[in-house]
Amino acid sequence: MKDDIWSRDEIESPCVKICVVHPESRLCTGCLRTIDEIGAWSRMSPEARRAVMAELPSRAGQLTKRRGGRAARLLR
Repeated sequence: MKDDIWSRDEIESPCVKICVVHPESRLCTGCLRTIDEIGAWSRMSPEARRAVMAELPSRAGQLTKRRGGRAARLLR
């Protein structure tokens, strides 16, 4: 799905509009960015954005375990 509002002549955001921050890894489960990276994205230089984009694939392994929802919270 293409969203014309977010289209710019710069490096596009990796956001997939599934914004849930994993409580232990502190990464967004949709785009794999940190809260700080998400907040700073619009102010980042193209080089900084490229660096984040290059690192995202390596972060995928940090979210292999599901949170577990209510059942996991009850076990804590």
